[in-house]
Amino acid sequence: MSMTLESRKGVSSEMNVTPLIDVLLVLLIIFMVLLPHHYFGENADIPQQTSEHATTSPEGTVVIEMIDAGEDQRPLLKINQERVAWEQLEKRLHDIYQLRIEKVAFLKGDPEIHFENVADVLDITHRAGVDRVGLMDSDQKSKP
Repeated sequence: MSMTLESRKGVSSEMNVTPLIDVLLVLLIIFMVLLPHHYFGENADIPQQTSEHATTSPEGTVVIEMIDAGEDQRPLLKINQERVAWEQLEKRLHDIYQLRIEKVAFLKGDPEIHFENVADVLDITHRAGVDRVGLMDSDQKSKP
């Protein structure tokens, strides 16, 4: 529908855009319906299929404890109150987590320990197959 004034008589050279707008609206509706919707939500950890050899329940929480051994010395290491040498830490952790489903460890240390040693233990635990390492606060007793 083109609107013309009565004062103009004769042929109009203006383009009637109403049908074009109708076509564009129909195309817009078609593309909105046909295109898939992209929903972005939170990432979730989906349970993976377990192997036959994996244990269904963990044998307990694994706590790696770092005890200050004095100045200019590497801290002493314990896994669940069992003393472990630095050279044996990776092998021991690998043995512990080889058949576990949940590969989570906790790292606990004295406040005097240098971060370099903490970073070394974190690297060793990741190389041994631990997926997540939680850092624990040391048990500080209040002094009277």
